[in-house]
Amino acid sequence: MDVELMLWPVIVQVFLTIAVFILLGIRKLKSVKAGTVDLKKTALDNSAWPDEVRKVSNNIQNQFQLPVIFYVLVFAFILVKTESVFVLVMAWVFVISRLFHAYIHVGSNYVLNRSRAFFVGCACLIIMSALLAI
Repeated sequence: MDVELMLWPVIVQVFLTIAVFILLGIRKLKSVKAGTVDLKKTALDNSAWPDEVRKVSNNIQNQFQLPVIFYVLVFAFILVKTESVFVLVMAWVFVISRLFHAYIHVGSNYVLNRSRAFFVGCACLIIMSALLAI
């Protein structure tokens, strides 16, 4: 299988992370312009930001949890030359689940739906880990 195909889900995940950082900047700027935040408090306490900002900030933290395992797994598959169509599908399902997770998290933040997206991604990583171990 073409290794480049395995890199596309990684690239999409990286762009998702960058997009969430950009969204955080936009929401912080709006909050500052609207005067809804005490900037002195935000230097030490993230809870000083309005909920709309904190949702995005929390999602950024999430982009450095499961996705880190995803990156390691994809590069491990490439390194040991065991990538396959099934692994590629799992990688794409993981990234799509992360897109849904981020969309829900920075939007409605409905925990049940966000949890479903999280568990789909987590299941993909478990399957990928098992395949790599075999």
